[in-house]
Amino acid sequence: MFFSSSTSTTLGNSDCDEHDGDQLENYGEHDGYQLENHGERLVLFKDSVKKSELEREVGLIMDIIRQPGQSCVAVRNNLEKSSVSASPELVTEVLSQVQNHWELAFTFFLWADKKPDYAHSLRQYHSMIAILGKMRRFDTAWTLIDEMKRGGKNGDQSMVTPQTLLIMIRRYSAVHDVGKAINTFYAYKRFNFEVGIDAFHDLLSALCRYKNVKEAENLMLCNKDVYPLTTKSFNIILNGWCNIIVSPREGKRIWWEMCNRGIHRDVISYSTIITCYSKSSETKEVIKIYNELKATGISPDRKVYNGMIHALAKAGFVEKARDMMKSMEQKGISPNAITYNSLIMPLCKCRQILEARDVFDEMLQRGLLPTVRTYHAFFRASRTGEEAFSLLKKMTSMGCCPNHDTYIMLIRKFCHWGELENVSKLWNEMISNGLDPDRSSYVALIHGLFLSGMLEEAYKYHLEMKAKGLLPEPEIEKRLQAWMAGKPRVKPSNKD
Repeated sequence: MFFSSSTSTTLGNSDCDEHDGDQLENYGEHDGYQLENHGERLVLFKDSVKKSELEREVGLIMDIIRQPGQSCVAVRNNLEKSSVSASPELVTEVLSQVQNHWELAFTFFLWADKKPDYAHSLRQYHSMIAILGKMRRFDTAWTLIDEMKRGGKNGDQSMVTPQTLLIMIRRYSAVHDVGKAINTFYAYKRFNFEVGIDAFHDLLSALCRYKNVKEAENLMLCNKDVYPLTTKSFNIILNGWCNIIVSPREGKRIWWEMCNRGIHRDVISYSTIITCYSKSSETKEVIKIYNELKATGISPDRKVYNGMIHALAKAGFVEKARDMMKSMEQKGISPNAITYNSLIMPLCKCRQILEARDVFDEMLQRGLLPTVRTYHAFFRASRTGEEAFSLLKKMTSMGCCPNHDTYIMLIRKFCHWGELENVSKLWNEMISNGLDPDRSSYVALIHGLFLSGMLEEAYKYHLEMKAKGLLPEPEIEKRLQAWMAGKPRVKPSNKD
């Protein structure tokens, strides 16, 4: 039965990357957040009263911050009038909910810092610096780093860590300011941090993560005398071309470059290029690389098998994909949620929904929890609003939280279906679930409303987006401005 009520007591797999996502977790690209274990869950039950109080205080702060039409000065004044005390947990949660409105986030951050018996820790500083960097407020972010260098509020020893600078490197990489990303890397020495091969790999990974792969490759080759070329450094570049840019041609070039330079290819190298060919539907190349892997004596890992299963299923060879899963288990490697997604996604894409539901139920029976991408596959295949909302309800009831991409996908679908009331419902639900609308969310909403003829609504959200400092989509902005320019002006009444 599809979406059966059976649940699992397991926490699922911590290996949360998809076969067709990037593989940067191999190179330290995660920000250090880990799944809670059972022991920690027990603590949460014991602290349920404290948790409830925190939720109440967060709600009070968000009510102040989210009052429409307020200036930051008004927000600051209202915060100062409130009786809420600052705590690390409160600051972390509020910042996560206003991360796409940097002025409000910074106003709150400064308010919290002035509260007695509270001082920002490393995590709160990092959260605020990441928000500022995301919104291109780099000068303000560096001001905070200087404050951290002085020891923060307590004025003790420096709080700056290599992770602090890595956040800045990533943010510069995200806006394609490669020069400043590299300069930040050289700033490690100014903060008396060791600049070893691992830090260099972090720089390469950050550049590749945001599509600066060509620049990362040049940087790697130009620095080969300082940072020797290794399998890991080449794997980062290979992953960039294969899974970020998704260019089989460039991926193959790096693949042979490794061979020409005598760089050993490991199982990560093979899983990376297999994933690339799988995405590009080059099934013959996938099989060729897989056979080459076996011939070298390297044992396939779960990612290799997941890539193979996806490639075969995508090419319509579902039974062969199933056989690959059996082979995987015979080698002692248990399928995970990504393995099942590797089957579910191609099945949904080619409208074999019944088969996809069978795979979904098998997944649950094995005690594996579906991921966001599992549900996204079914959302893409949904054809009615009722079906989409039913699936969304089931998703949340099973403990899988929708993210920005979930709502963006559904907003586009409902705009296409002309169900604009449901678009508003989704938008409000996204906000109530603690997801502060980001640039992609606004662009999807404004574009959908504009194409649906809801020009007043589209323009309202366009102004709201700009007020948050988010960059609008140029073409839509141009069309909205043209509409406003041609809009008839209301003449003032002659009546007294």
